[in-house]
Amino acid sequence: MSSRTSCCGFRPGSFIMETQLTSRGKGFAAIFGSSTKPKSLRVQASDEEVEDLVPSNTGKPSGTVLPYVGVACLGATLFGYHLGVVNGALEYLAKDLGITQNTVLQGWIVSALLAGATVGSFTGGSLADKFGRTRTFQLDAIPLAIGGFLCATAQSVQTMIIGRLLAGIGIGVASAIVPLYISEISPTEIRGALGSANQLFICIGILAALLAGLPLAENPIWWRTMFGISVVPSILFALGMTISPESPRWLFQQGKISEAEKAVRTLYGKERVALVMHELTAASQGSSEPEAGWLDLFSSRYRKVVSVGGTLFLLQQLAGINAVVYYSTSVFRSAGIDSDVAASALVGASNVFGTAVASSLMDKQGRKSLLIASFSGMAASMLLLFVSFTWKVLAPYSGTLAVFGTVLYVLSFSLGAGPVPALLLPEIFASRIRAKAVSLSLGTHWITNFVIGLYFLSVVNKIGIGIVYLGFSIVCLLTVLYIAGNVVETKGRSLEEIERALSPATQNNSEMHAV
Repeated sequence: MSSRTSCCGFRPGSFIMETQLTSRGKGFAAIFGSSTKPKSLRVQASDEEVEDLVPSNTGKPSGTVLPYVGVACLGATLFGYHLGVVNGALEYLAKDLGITQNTVLQGWIVSALLAGATVGSFTGGSLADKFGRTRTFQLDAIPLAIGGFLCATAQSVQTMIIGRLLAGIGIGVASAIVPLYISEISPTEIRGALGSANQLFICIGILAALLAGLPLAENPIWWRTMFGISVVPSILFALGMTISPESPRWLFQQGKISEAEKAVRTLYGKERVALVMHELTAASQGSSEPEAGWLDLFSSRYRKVVSVGGTLFLLQQLAGINAVVYYSTSVFRSAGIDSDVAASALVGASNVFGTAVASSLMDKQGRKSLLIASFSGMAASMLLLFVSFTWKVLAPYSGTLAVFGTVLYVLSFSLGAGPVPALLLPEIFASRIRAKAVSLSLGTHWITNFVIGLYFLSVVNKIGIGIVYLGFSIVCLLTVLYIAGNVVETKGRSLEEIERALSPATQNNSEMHAV
C-alpha cells in the first residue's frame, strides 16, 4: 500500500468524492433549517468510472431533525449535570452524612460515578445494537432517575454511593449512545454542527450544576434538591424518546426497510427518502455480514481504525483537562479570586463559549484541523502554566498568568479536543462495529478519567504542579503529531461514503482500477 495511507487505511488518491449541495448549512444557524434540500452525489472509484447515485430533487423539504437532536441532548445535559453536581455539594452532604473527616468515603462518593460510567459505556453499545438507539435511551433513563432520587434522599453513605453508581451507569450509556444517535440521524452537511451540540450540552449541564449550588451557603440541605432536580430531565428524556424516530441506519441493518423509510421521511422529508435509502443500500451491497462481536473490533480488518478511536480519548484525558478542572480553584485563589463558585463558573462558561464557537467551525474548517489547532493551543497553555509556576522572575505575575493560562487551555480544549472525538468516532467506524467501537473508546475515556482523578493529587504532591503541567504540554504536542499522521477528515461526507472510503474492499478495488 502507498506510503500516503493513513493508520485508518484511507488513501487520499484512491477514492474521490464529489458533492454538490443545493443548500448548505453553516454552524448552529443552519440547525433551524436542518432539513436541507437533497444533494446530487457522485462517487468516483477511478478516473473513468463515475456513478450518479441519485439525481437532485427540488422543492421544500418537509422533515426536521432538530427536535430529536434536542431530546438526545437531554442525555448529554444529564451527563454534564451529574459530573458537576458533586463539586459544590460534597462539603455539605459530607456534614449531613457525618463523613466530614473521612476523605476516603468522600472520594468514593465522587469516584462511584466514574466507576458506573465505565460499566455503562461498555454496555451501551451492546444494548444499542440489540434494542435500537431510542429504546436504549428509554432504558437508560431508569438508572438516571433512580440514581438521582437515591442521592437526593440518602440517609447513609451506602445509599449515596449506590445512587452515584446508578447515575454513573446512566451517564456512561448516554456518553456512548448520544453522539452515535446524533451522528446517525443528522444530515451530512450539518452533521458537524449538530454533533458538537452533544459536547455543548454536556458543558451546559456542568454549568447548570455549578449554578444550582449557589443557594448552598444560605441553605445547607439544598444539596438534596440539587440531586433531586436531575430526576425531572431523566423522565423527560424517556418520554421524549417515545416520540423520536429510530436511527434509519439501525433499522436498515435489522431489515426493517419500511420503518427505515418512515424514519427518513420524518427526519429529512419525503424528498430525501430515495437518496438516503440508496446510500444505505449501496453501503450494504456485497455484505451480508452479521452484527460484529467484541472480538471483531481487534481483527486485522478493524484494528487500526478502532485503535484511533481509543487513542484519541486516551490522549484527550492524558492531556490534562480533568486535572486542570480539579486544580482550577487553587489556581484562581492564587490570583486573589476567593469564590470557589466564581472560579468554577468562569471555567464552565469558557467551556460553553468555546464549544459554541467550535460548532460553527466544524463543517467549515473540518474535524482534523480543529483537533490540531486545539491541541496546539492546549500545549501552549500548559507551557504558560508551567512557566508561571516555576520561573521566579515571573513570580509577581504568576497569578495573572495562571488564570490566563487556565482559561486559554479550557477554550482551546473546547474548540476541538472536547467536541471532536465524540463526533468523529461514529463517522469513521463501519456500521456493523459502530456502537461497540464507540462504547470501547468511551470506556477508555472513563477508565483514564478514573485513574487520573484517583492519583492526580498524589502525583502533584510528589513532583510538583509545574512539572505535571509540563508533562501535559508534551502529551499535547505528541497528540498533534499523532492526529496529523493517523486521523482522516470526514467533513462533508455521508457516513456511507466514509465507510466505503475506509473499507478494505473499496480500497482494493480502487487500487485495481488505478493499475
